[in-house]
Amino acid sequence: MEPVTLTTDRLLLRTVGPDDTEAVYRAAQDPVMQRWISQFPSPYSREHAEALTGQIVPDGWAGDSMYTFGLFLRGEAPGGEGPGGAELTGMLGITMRALGVGEVGFWAVREHRGRGYVGEATLAAARWAFTALSVDRLEWRAEVGNVASRAVAERAGFAVEGTLRSGVNNKGVRRDCWVGSLLPSDLGLPSTAPYLPART
Repeated sequence: MEPVTLTTDRLLLRTVGPDDTEAVYRAAQDPVMQRWISQFPSPYSREHAEALTGQIVPDGWAGDSMYTFGLFLRGEAPGGEGPGGAELTGMLGITMRALGVGEVGFWAVREHRGRGYVGEATLAAARWAFTALSVDRLEWRAEVGNVASRAVAERAGFAVEGTLRSGVNNKGVRRDCWVGSLLPSDLGLPSTAPYLPART
Protein backbone atom coordinates (compact mmCIF):
# COMPACT_ATOMS: atom_id res chain seq x y z
CA MET A 1 0.00 0.00 0.00
CA GLU A 2 1.12 3.53 -0.68
CA PRO A 3 1.43 5.55 2.54
CA VAL A 4 -1.59 7.62 3.47
CA THR A 5 -1.90 10.85 5.41
CA LEU A 6 -4.48 11.38 8.14
CA THR A 7 -5.42 14.56 9.96
CA THR A 8 -6.94 15.43 13.31
CA ASP A 9 -7.80 18.81 14.79
CA ARG A 10 -4.19 19.30 15.89
CA LEU A 11 -2.10 16.72 14.07
CA LEU A 12 -0.91 15.54 10.70
CA LEU A 13 -0.26 11.79 10.63
CA ARG A 14 2.08 10.89 7.80
CA THR A 15 4.78 8.36 7.09
CA VAL A 16 8.32 9.23 8.14
CA GLY A 17 11.33 9.19 5.86
CA PRO A 18 15.01 10.13 5.82
CA ASP A 19 14.21 13.82 6.41
CA ASP A 20 12.76 12.82 9.80
CA THR A 21 15.74 10.77 10.95
CA GLU A 22 17.26 13.48 13.13
CA ALA A 23 13.97 14.17 14.95
CA VAL A 24 13.44 10.44 15.59
CA TYR A 25 17.02 10.02 16.80
CA ARG A 26 16.74 12.93 19.23
CA ALA A 27 13.41 11.72 20.61
CA ALA A 28 14.75 8.19 21.08
CA GLN A 29 17.50 9.38 23.44
CA ASP A 30 14.86 9.60 26.18
CA PRO A 31 15.66 6.87 28.75
CA VAL A 32 11.95 6.45 29.52
CA MET A 33 11.29 5.43 25.93
CA GLN A 34 14.29 3.11 25.87
CA ARG A 35 13.04 1.46 29.07
CA TRP A 36 9.48 0.74 27.98
CA ILE A 37 9.60 0.31 24.20
CA SER A 38 10.80 -3.21 23.57
CA GLN A 39 11.74 -2.45 19.94
CA PHE A 40 14.06 0.39 20.99
CA PRO A 41 17.69 -0.64 21.43
CA SER A 42 19.54 0.94 24.32
CA PRO A 43 21.63 2.86 23.56
CA TYR A 44 19.74 4.10 20.50
CA SER A 45 22.15 5.13 17.73
CA ARG A 46 21.73 7.30 14.66
CA GLU A 47 22.01 4.09 12.60
CA HIS A 48 18.91 2.75 14.37
CA ALA A 49 16.98 5.88 13.41
CA GLU A 50 18.25 5.67 9.83
CA ALA A 51 17.14 2.04 9.56
CA LEU A 52 13.69 2.94 10.90
CA THR A 53 13.01 5.88 8.61
CA GLY A 54 14.87 4.55 5.57
CA GLN A 55 13.94 0.86 5.55
CA ILE A 56 11.63 -0.46 8.28
CA VAL A 57 8.84 2.11 7.81
CA PRO A 58 8.74 2.04 3.98
CA ASP A 59 9.03 -1.76 3.92
CA GLY A 60 6.08 -2.06 6.31
CA TRP A 61 3.87 0.07 4.07
CA ALA A 62 5.03 -1.70 0.90
CA GLY A 63 4.39 -5.15 2.40
CA ASP A 64 1.08 -4.25 4.08
CA SER A 65 2.51 -5.55 7.33
CA MET A 66 3.04 -2.38 9.40
CA TYR A 67 1.60 1.08 8.88
CA THR A 68 3.71 3.68 10.66
CA PHE A 69 2.84 7.34 11.10
CA GLY A 70 4.80 10.25 12.45
CA LEU A 71 2.60 12.59 14.48
CA PHE A 72 3.28 16.19 13.49
CA LEU A 73 1.74 19.43 14.73
CA ARG A 74 -0.52 21.08 12.17
CA GLY A 75 -0.37 24.72 11.18
CA GLU A 76 3.08 25.29 12.56
CA ALA A 77 5.23 28.06 11.15
CA PRO A 78 8.39 27.09 9.24
CA GLY A 79 11.39 26.34 11.42
CA GLY A 80 10.12 23.20 13.14
CA GLU A 81 11.89 19.86 12.98
CA GLY A 82 10.30 18.06 10.06
CA PRO A 83 9.71 18.81 6.38
CA GLY A 84 7.63 21.95 5.97
CA GLY A 85 8.38 23.04 9.54
CA ALA A 86 6.15 20.49 11.28
CA GLU A 87 7.36 19.33 14.68
CA LEU A 88 7.39 15.63 15.52
CA THR A 89 5.30 14.94 18.62
CA GLY A 90 5.39 11.14 18.50
CA MET A 91 4.93 8.05 16.38
CA LEU A 92 2.26 5.41 15.98
CA GLY A 93 2.23 2.12 14.13
CA ILE A 94 -0.36 -0.53 13.36
CA THR A 95 1.16 -3.98 12.84
CA MET A 96 -1.00 -6.65 11.22
CA ARG A 97 -1.03 -9.73 13.47
CA ALA A 98 -3.67 -11.94 11.81
CA LEU A 99 -6.55 -11.65 9.40
CA GLY A 100 -8.61 -8.71 10.60
CA VAL A 101 -6.40 -8.12 13.66
CA GLY A 102 -3.92 -5.28 14.08
CA GLU A 103 -1.83 -4.18 17.03
CA VAL A 104 -1.23 -0.52 17.76
CA GLY A 105 1.94 0.82 19.34
CA PHE A 106 2.83 4.43 20.02
CA TRP A 107 5.19 6.81 21.74
CA ALA A 108 5.32 10.54 22.46
CA VAL A 109 8.26 12.90 22.39
CA ARG A 110 9.04 13.87 26.00
CA GLU A 111 8.27 17.58 25.49
CA HIS A 112 4.84 16.78 24.09
CA ARG A 113 3.57 14.30 26.67
CA GLY A 114 0.42 15.02 28.63
CA ARG A 115 -1.29 16.99 25.86
CA GLY A 116 -3.45 14.20 24.45
CA TYR A 117 -1.72 14.06 21.07
CA VAL A 118 -1.15 10.30 21.06
CA GLY A 119 -4.71 9.48 22.10
CA GLU A 120 -6.03 11.81 19.39
CA ALA A 121 -3.80 10.10 16.81
CA THR A 122 -4.74 6.62 18.06
CA LEU A 123 -8.44 7.29 17.48
CA ALA A 124 -7.80 8.63 13.97
CA ALA A 125 -5.60 5.65 13.09
CA ALA A 126 -8.14 3.22 14.55
CA ARG A 127 -10.97 4.67 12.44
CA TRP A 128 -8.74 4.39 9.38
CA ALA A 129 -7.79 0.78 10.21
CA PHE A 130 -11.42 -0.23 10.73
CA THR A 131 -12.60 1.35 7.49
CA ALA A 132 -9.63 1.08 5.11
CA LEU A 133 -7.87 -2.09 6.30
CA SER A 134 -10.92 -4.17 7.25
CA VAL A 135 -9.55 -4.58 10.78
CA ASP A 136 -12.16 -5.97 13.18
CA ARG A 137 -9.99 -5.98 16.31
CA LEU A 138 -7.26 -3.53 17.22
CA GLU A 139 -5.07 -4.69 20.08
CA TRP A 140 -2.82 -2.74 22.42
CA ARG A 141 -0.13 -4.28 24.59
CA ALA A 142 2.24 -2.73 27.10
CA GLU A 143 4.57 -4.13 29.70
CA VAL A 144 2.95 -4.19 33.14
CA GLY A 145 3.93 -0.97 34.85
CA ASN A 146 3.81 1.25 31.77
CA VAL A 147 0.97 3.29 33.21
CA ALA A 148 1.38 6.13 30.71
CA SER A 149 0.72 3.81 27.77
CA ARG A 150 -2.21 2.25 29.56
CA ALA A 151 -3.72 5.68 30.28
CA VAL A 152 -3.51 6.63 26.59
CA ALA A 153 -5.11 3.35 25.51
CA GLU A 154 -7.95 3.66 28.01
CA ARG A 155 -8.63 7.29 27.05
CA ALA A 156 -8.82 6.15 23.42
CA GLY A 157 -11.50 3.61 24.40
CA PHE A 158 -9.52 0.39 24.62
CA ALA A 159 -10.92 -2.19 27.03
CA VAL A 160 -8.09 -3.68 29.10
CA GLU A 161 -8.75 -7.40 28.99
CA GLY A 162 -6.09 -8.75 31.30
CA THR A 163 -2.45 -9.62 31.83
CA LEU A 164 -0.46 -12.00 29.65
CA ARG A 165 2.28 -13.78 31.54
CA SER A 166 5.59 -13.56 29.69
CA GLY A 167 3.70 -11.65 27.00
CA VAL A 168 6.50 -9.43 25.72
CA ASN A 169 10.22 -9.73 25.18
CA ASN A 170 11.93 -6.52 26.23
CA LYS A 171 15.60 -6.60 25.25
CA GLY A 172 15.98 -10.31 25.89
CA VAL A 173 13.90 -10.50 29.07
CA ARG A 174 10.39 -12.01 29.06
CA ARG A 175 7.95 -9.78 30.93
CA ASP A 176 4.24 -9.72 31.71
CA CYS A 177 2.11 -7.35 29.68
CA TRP A 178 -1.34 -5.84 29.71
CA VAL A 179 -3.53 -6.44 26.68
CA GLY A 180 -6.55 -4.51 25.53
CA SER A 181 -8.73 -4.16 22.48
CA LEU A 182 -10.76 -1.67 20.53
CA LEU A 183 -13.52 -2.88 18.21
CA PRO A 184 -15.25 -1.02 15.37
CA SER A 185 -18.48 -1.03 17.37
CA ASP A 186 -16.69 0.93 20.14
CA LEU A 187 -16.47 3.79 17.64
CA GLY A 188 -19.92 3.27 16.14
CA LEU A 189 -18.51 1.57 13.03
CA PRO A 190 -19.57 -1.72 11.44
CA SER A 191 -17.38 -4.83 11.48
CA THR A 192 -16.50 -6.70 8.31
CA ALA A 193 -17.52 -9.98 9.99
CA PRO A 194 -20.39 -10.59 12.41
CA TYR A 195 -19.41 -10.52 16.08
CA LEU A 196 -21.21 -12.67 18.62
CA PRO A 197 -19.98 -11.82 22.14
CA ALA A 198 -19.97 -14.55 24.76
CA ARG A 199 -22.79 -14.45 27.27
CA THR A 200 -21.71 -14.39 30.88
